[in-house]
Amino acid sequence: MRHGDKVNNLGRTTSHRHALMRNLAAALFTHKRIFTTLAKAKALRGFVEPLITKSKTDSTHSRRQAFSSLNDKEAVKELFGVISGKVGERPGGYTRVIKTGFRAGDAAEMAMIELVDFNEIYTQNKNTAKSAEPKKKTRRATKKKTDKPAADEAAAAE
Repeated sequence: MRHGDKVNNLGRTTSHRHALMRNLAAALFTHKRIFTTLAKAKALRGFVEPLITKSKTDSTHSRRQAFSSLNDKEAVKELFGVISGKVGERPGGYTRVIKTGFRAGDAAEMAMIELVDFNEIYTQNKNTAKSAEPKKKTRRATKKKTDKPAADEAAAAE
């Protein structure tokens, strides 16, 4: 029985699963967006987010911890260089998983996992919305009363 076991084994042995997560994480850090199955994307999110949090403090110790998890020197450089600079003030939630449909061969549910701050479409819309002037608030005005009372006063004066 697997009571309380929250690890998705992905049908792999422990060493195979760790190697898979290392490779997926290195690909995510270098390309900023990857397409994989939904289960792998959700498992990768739990592997990558603590690494990005560690990259906020650029010390030798945190670099060594990240390298022990990734085993990829270029991915560690990218993580501590470009990625940590963009996510510096973000308190968490560095990745986004978007479902993309089903794979043609075996109908596996596919997903795209991406780093949130590197999506130009979302960040561009937010930046332009802030910089643009706010829309005028308009109300439908009730029709102004015609000059009937003024005409009635003029007729009464005659």
